[in-house]
Amino acid sequence: MIEWLSWLEESSLADFVRNSGPYTYGIVNLFHVFGIALLFGAIAMLDLRLLGLWRAIPVATLARPIVPMAGIGLVLALVTGFVLFCIQATEYYYNPFLYLKLGALVLGIVNVAALHSSASWRAIERAGGSTTGRGRLALGGAISLLCWITVISAGRMIAYW
Repeated sequence: MIEWLSWLEESSLADFVRNSGPYTYGIVNLFHVFGIALLFGAIAMLDLRLLGLWRAIPVATLARPIVPMAGIGLVLALVTGFVLFCIQATEYYYNPFLYLKLGALVLGIVNVAALHSSASWRAIERAGGSTTGRGRLALGGAISLLCWITVISAGRMIAYW
């Protein structure tokens, strides 16, 4: 594993970011933060709705613009996160917060996939709202919030290890 991380750290991508000027790393980091903000801002709104807030707004109405926005944020955060990881890959290998972040990230993505493939979610999409499966949707929203808060918190703690 450490050999692969060394290769990654010496890759042309990592070399480009390290040697292309004083602002390149900062710009990549800035876009990583934008991706996280876009993802979490959207996800938090939807998850809180699944937990029962703003009942007057149908979940389907809220989900229609939020789900694609969260997807864009996720892709932006993943791509820029990978670039940032490449810069110091061998150092991150020993950082326990990296593993906490990656575990919560995988669990968050699996939770989203499970939630969106559930019968309760399909009922919401079909009917614009559903009274069945509300407990499962609330559980999915709670797990999602916990995962993404953990991803953000562990990601921030990586810098302090």
